[in-house]
Amino acid sequence: MKFEFSAGAFIYFKGQGETLILFLKRERDYDVPKGHIEKGETALQAAHRELKEETGLDLPFAPHFVEETSYVFRKGKDRILKRVKFFLGESKTKDVAISDEHLGYEWMTKDEILRKVKYKDIRVLLPRLFDYIVRYEEMLKLNAEYARLPDKTYGWELSRRLVPGDGPLDAKAVMLGEAPGAREDEQGLPFVGRSGEMLSRVTHRAKLKRDSFYITSVVQFRPPENRAPAKEEIAACAPFLKRQLAIINPKFVVLLGRTAASTVLGINEMEANHGRVVEKDGVQYFITYHPAAALRSTTNLEKMAGDFEKLRELISEK
Repeated sequence: MKFEFSAGAFIYFKGQGETLILFLKRERDYDVPKGHIEKGETALQAAHRELKEETGLDLPFAPHFVEETSYVFRKGKDRILKRVKFFLGESKTKDVAISDEHLGYEWMTKDEILRKVKYKDIRVLLPRLFDYIVRYEEMLKLNAEYARLPDKTYGWELSRRLVPGDGPLDAKAVMLGEAPGAREDEQGLPFVGRSGEMLSRVTHRAKLKRDSFYITSVVQFRPPENRAPAKEEIAACAPFLKRQLAIINPKFVVLLGRTAASTVLGINEMEANHGRVVEKDGVQYFITYHPAAALRSTTNLEKMAGDFEKLRELISEK
């Protein structure tokens, strides 16, 4: 058996109350923009290149949305196993400059896709695709509103730069920390400083994939001099955290440290509660140390590592 590797993209356009997906017309069927991954290319680079070559569109893809399908077909006497990675992006225009290899294009609703598109590998992805687009649009709106919070709050002392959450918007589990530090504030990403390195270390040690979690914080603006956020600051950010968790709708939330545990569950004592699971409103909340505590103490590091072993077992059971 031979192998082929391709990459493509689902491109959507927000119509009047409808989400439309771009499909290119071929001789026998419709397909999304995609093509072979060339030597030296990543799948992401190939998807961008194919999109521009086949449609003239050059646009960013939604972070963390990647779907992979595979199927077998025959080419002459050879059986080919083809693997395709799909990404997701939004177009602000319906105007498309198709290449000569296509007969035309259509922007289709979900029902039209089910009627017109024959490829099973495309059809099976539709439920997650449309669900993810809804989450993505809601999170973009939320972050835009959240970023304006400093301008609406009297006496604001935190950084004025929002550090958005990061990870799959349909993640099974969320990691919730306290607040961004200096490195997070600079890069606009959560847990990328020394605490982030420790979090990656503990996660890897427990044989969990960090990029499978959605990672965020109780307060998503850096406090001055890395102090703990005040009660008033936590309260101001609480409605946005609640909406954020509602968009992700996780089965598990990992509470990293006292601030997260206190904010969500009213629990302030870590020594007696780390490794504990508390169910609330249908969500399993898992309490553990903040990575900063593990940086300060090898004892805390071993306790946190043990907690993450329990977390792996808990997640694998669901």
